[in-house]
Amino acid sequence: MLAMIHRAAGRDDIHVSTIVMVLVCGLAVLSGCDRSRAERSSADQQRSSTAPSSPAAQDVQLVVVPPDSPRFKQLRIEPVREQTLPIDELIAPARVVINPNRISRVLPPVQGRVLAVSVKLGDAVAEGQPLVTLNSPDADAAISTYVQADAALRQAKVTLTKTDTDLERARKLLEFQGISEKDLLAAQNDAATARAALESAQAALALALRKLALLGLNPSDLQQAVVVRAPIVGVVTDISVVPGDYRAAVSSAADVTTPLMSIADLSTVWVSSDVPEPFMRHIRIGDSVEIALVAYPGEKFTGRVARVGSTLDPQSRTLKVYVDLPNPTRRFVPEMFGTMRHAGTPRLLSVVPAAAIVQEYGRSEVFVERAPGQFERRVVTTGIRTGDLVAITSGLEANSRVIVDGAILLRGQ
Repeated sequence: MLAMIHRAAGRDDIHVSTIVMVLVCGLAVLSGCDRSRAERSSADQQRSSTAPSSPAAQDVQLVVVPPDSPRFKQLRIEPVREQTLPIDELIAPARVVINPNRISRVLPPVQGRVLAVSVKLGDAVAEGQPLVTLNSPDADAAISTYVQADAALRQAKVTLTKTDTDLERARKLLEFQGISEKDLLAAQNDAATARAALESAQAALALALRKLALLGLNPSDLQQAVVVRAPIVGVVTDISVVPGDYRAAVSSAADVTTPLMSIADLSTVWVSSDVPEPFMRHIRIGDSVEIALVAYPGEKFTGRVARVGSTLDPQSRTLKVYVDLPNPTRRFVPEMFGTMRHAGTPRLLSVVPAAAIVQEYGRSEVFVERAPGQFERRVVTTGIRTGDLVAITSGLEANSRVIVDGAILLRGQ
């Protein structure tokens, strides 16, 4: 380029300055273009660094399984279903107890010495069955009282008959002026007294007969033993008497708390459970609950809430709940342990098979299909389980497709 300038200068010195200016302007233009190109390149790099990345780049939980791989063929993918299930479920420890409304504590009706005990602990007894035999002086006293009351009643009848006869004769004599009105009034008073004595004798005899019937005694025989009988149908759950013991009567305050034995009707039992305070609102009297017992694994029993406590336990912050459980075949015995389950308010929830949920790092996760062979690892919140289905309360949409079989193969990836 300089040679060209010198040649041009040799021909015409006037144009040299013009050519130099043109060259300088051209160099300036080229330099400006280079700077503009560099600035555009830098801006493009900056925009690319700040622009949002693609979904695949953003989702670090994406697991890719080639559709033509053997592992993909082991996966079964299905859409998420919806089902009406309870939101909350109460699960509390429970144990079987005797229904306090169906237990009888047998007390001796009279004092005396125990001659025989006819039943053993755990025996089933019928109503009226002999339990204990007592030799009691009160039995002879009761028979003697009956005999005296019977004699007094016969005497009162004779007296009333005589006074009625005297009254009738006095009325006839008064008609013929044979006696005074004073004598008639005396005869009437004697008849009324005799009638009152008869009524009193009848009441005394009825009371004596009542006592004999209560003790099971025959009024015609002395020196009879008193037989204590079962008041209800049930099972002997406790015995605190042996032959030779001397027991006081029920009227004795010192012995009234010591029954001869206890009989419980186990045709129905109660299941006692301690319900945590946050679940109190789910329990109402009459609610149907599910009972599972350790003695019968895999079996479920249905009972109804019979009683709800009125105060919380200040230590455990639980409420005592009693469930009435039918026991016609005597399968349930007191002190069996188990659990009580009670569902809360139902709601339409997403459900997936239990095999679709993978537990990892203490979280419940499912694999949601994003594209063929691409699965998103999704953390979900699980609800109650019904059979093989588990409710999902959050983290999963109803129209999603998830791996329902084989999800364990993707664990850790």
